[in-house]
Amino acid sequence: PTGALRIKSSVELVKEAIADPNTLTVVQVAPSVRVGVGELLGFGAGKNSMEKLVGALRTLGFDWVHDTVYSADLTVVEEGNEFLDRLHNGGRLPLLTSCCPAWVKYCEENFPEFRDNISTCRSPQQMLGSVLRKFYEAPERSGGRRVVSVSIMPCTAKKAEILRPESYTDGKRDIDFSLTTDELLGWMAAEGLTAETCPESPADDPFCLGSGGGTIFGVTGGVTEAVLRYLSPKLGFSGYAWTADAGARGFQGIKRITLEVNGAPVRIAVVSGLKNAKELLQRVRDGEEQFELIEVMACPGGCIMGGGQPADVYRSLLRRQARSRGLYDTDGTTAIKASQENESMHRFWETFIAGQEHTLLHRNFGG
Repeated sequence: PTGALRIKSSVELVKEAIADPNTLTVVQVAPSVRVGVGELLGFGAGKNSMEKLVGALRTLGFDWVHDTVYSADLTVVEEGNEFLDRLHNGGRLPLLTSCCPAWVKYCEENFPEFRDNISTCRSPQQMLGSVLRKFYEAPERSGGRRVVSVSIMPCTAKKAEILRPESYTDGKRDIDFSLTTDELLGWMAAEGLTAETCPESPADDPFCLGSGGGTIFGVTGGVTEAVLRYLSPKLGFSGYAWTADAGARGFQGIKRITLEVNGAPVRIAVVSGLKNAKELLQRVRDGEEQFELIEVMACPGGCIMGGGQPADVYRSLLRRQARSRGLYDTDGTTAIKASQENESMHRFWETFIAGQEHTLLHRNFGG
C-alpha cells in the first residue's frame, strides 16, 4: 500500500496477444480501478471513470471488455450462502473473507490455525476469470482462436493470485495476465490516450451489469455491507440493507457490528490493514473476542488504496476519501442495490453456471 515496491510489467505480453490475429483477448476491470484513475485522467480524484476506461481498453485493442462488479455479485451470493450454511449447520466460524489475496496469504502463513475458516469462495477476479474462460473458449465464440484473459486490478497481489493452483479450473489457469491500474495508465499515456481522446463506452454483455453492493467491494467494509444486503431478508433483520446504517463504513482499523438473529447475536468485524488483522486474530485465538464473520482488507482503506493504484503518500488521505466517496456515490445512483436483485446475473446463473458452482466459483484445493 505504500507504493515502495516495483512490479514486473506484463503490458508487452498483453500487447503481443492483442496483435496476434489468432488470439481473442478478453479483459475485466475491478470496481476500485474506476475511481483510481480519475485524477490522472483529468476528471478529478475519485470520479467514476468506468466508461472512459472501457473506451480506452477498446482503443488499445481488446476484443471484449467486462466489469468485475458483475462477479462481485456472484461472490456476494456464494459467500453469503456459505456463511448461512456454516451458521446454521455447525460449520467452522468465524468465516473469514477470501476476496483479498494478500490477506489470505498472510493468514495462511501467520495464523495457520485459521486456514479452514477462510471462505472457499474465489475472489471476484477469479470467479469472473473462470466464467470468462469457459464462456469464450466455446467454439461458437472463440472461432478457433486462443483466448487470452486479462484483468485490470488495483492490487499487485492479484498477479500472484492468478498463479495459485487453487485458482485454476480443471488444472488450467483462468487469467493469463493481471495488470495494475498504474500499468494501464502508463500504457494509455504511451499511446497518447487522455480524457479527451478516450471515447466513452459501456462494458460488454452479459458481464456488464452489477449491483451497488458489488460496486462498493473496493472499499473497506464494502464486502460486509454487500453481504448484509443479501442476508437481511434471509435472516430477518432490518435497518442494515443498502445504507450506511450497516456500520461497516469508515476507515477505522477495526469496526465491530452485532446483529440479533432469532434472539442470538451475530457478531461481525471489519478489519482494514494487516496490522489490525493480526491484533484481532490474536484476540479471537486467545478467546478474548468472538465473531461469526470477519472481513479483512490488507491495504488500509481497502482496494481503493491498493498497491497497484496511483500513490502519493502526501495526499493519501484525500485520495482515500475521494475514491471511497466515488464508489458510494456510484452505489447511490445504481438502480440495483443488492446482489440478489441482479436479474442479469440470475439468468446467466441458470443457463450457464448452474451445477458448476463448485468448479467455477470456489477455490479448487484438489488442483
